[in-house]
Amino acid sequence: MTCDRKKDEIITDITLIIDGKMIGDIDVKKWIPDNYRLEKTGSFYRVFSRDFNKVQQLVKQLVSTQGQAAPPTACAATSSVPVNAVVMEYIKKKYDEKLKRIQGRFVIEFKAANSDPQSTAQVNFRAPSESAYSSDRVRLDFVRQRFITFYQRTASDLQLTSLHVAPHRAEDLQRKFPLLIFKSGSSKDTTVCGPFAHVQKLKEFLSQKPKNSGYSPVKRDPARSQSYKSSASSPKLSKPPGNETCPICMEPIPPEKKKALQCKHSFCKDCLQRAFDYKPVCPICGEVYGTLKGTQPDGGTMDISTSSASLPGYESHGTLVIHYHIPSGIQKEKHPNPGQPFEGASRTAYLPDCSEGRKVLELLRKAFDQRLIFTIGRSSTSGRNNMVTWNDIHHKTSTHGGPTSYGYPDPDYLNRVQEELKAKGIKQA
Repeated sequence: MTCDRKKDEIITDITLIIDGKMIGDIDVKKWIPDNYRLEKTGSFYRVFSRDFNKVQQLVKQLVSTQGQAAPPTACAATSSVPVNAVVMEYIKKKYDEKLKRIQGRFVIEFKAANSDPQSTAQVNFRAPSESAYSSDRVRLDFVRQRFITFYQRTASDLQLTSLHVAPHRAEDLQRKFPLLIFKSGSSKDTTVCGPFAHVQKLKEFLSQKPKNSGYSPVKRDPARSQSYKSSASSPKLSKPPGNETCPICMEPIPPEKKKALQCKHSFCKDCLQRAFDYKPVCPICGEVYGTLKGTQPDGGTMDISTSSASLPGYESHGTLVIHYHIPSGIQKEKHPNPGQPFEGASRTAYLPDCSEGRKVLELLRKAFDQRLIFTIGRSSTSGRNNMVTWNDIHHKTSTHGGPTSYGYPDPDYLNRVQEELKAKGIKQA
């Protein structure tokens, strides 16, 4: 840390930020004199003083101490996230190429679990090198966020159900419905997993077959049928062919029954209506038509206050402070475990008090009113179920520390969060 001597007289408040990950096992608190104010956020230490010379001496002392101590232990960049095993198996089989594009040079490891639809597995993320430091941690966090967005978009449109299908017909059905996965069980039932619209079309196809064809009428077993719903957008599917085949029923679209959306994708009117009854988004690109309503519990509050303190990267502006509170309660029908209690949450987030920050604030307000900010699920930090958790709209919950500590500076954050909100249909009029 250096500073021109001529500036010493006009500097009244100095903040020294120390990355705990970069100094190994050094006990920072031990080396901070009592007349310094010290705060810790995540792995970052913030030291406050009004005396530049003393801060400069402290920097030299820490550098000297680090040189005397053992070199910092190389700590590989790692991260993990809990997932539904069935959803992840589907992604591996049907979207493996897209998964590879997301991970890039990083490693995404998935340990398969049993086939129980409620089972939870762990996806681990790590850098390819065992000597990864802060730069890899930032990139790894970006890979993790991209994966979570892709995973939730896929899960939101995925349905698992059990149908009465003769096992010898599953191969023929697989060719006709390539986005579905068929798995024969020990009984006469066959487990089918895939996008909601394609599962519905399969059911219609089976119900129209004569009895001697080897197919039985569709029977839905509520105990073995499950939709993986969330408020994220539907995953992108393949583009419709040029001969105007409906991407849902995969049959030619009669001109009088064609429905073209503003995103230029076309469908049979009846097919599109059934898809919109499930979720008002284009089954091809995920463009939202109408208003999405999430599963955020009722009774929450979103309060705004301001602070004159600035955020790193926005030194000429104050700070908008968002206080969220979701009270504990009982889960409803659209939640993972209806009738069971859930634990509420209080969260604080920060935005720069500038024109772009106020724009994001209004969009977050719309998302909160549409119950899209939070949901109920498994906490990624504690691993506990039936908890109020964030729902794929990233917030800055720390003022400092950068992306690895969910704080600032992060010059791309305001643009990223607007893209996440746009995917849910939240945008300026």
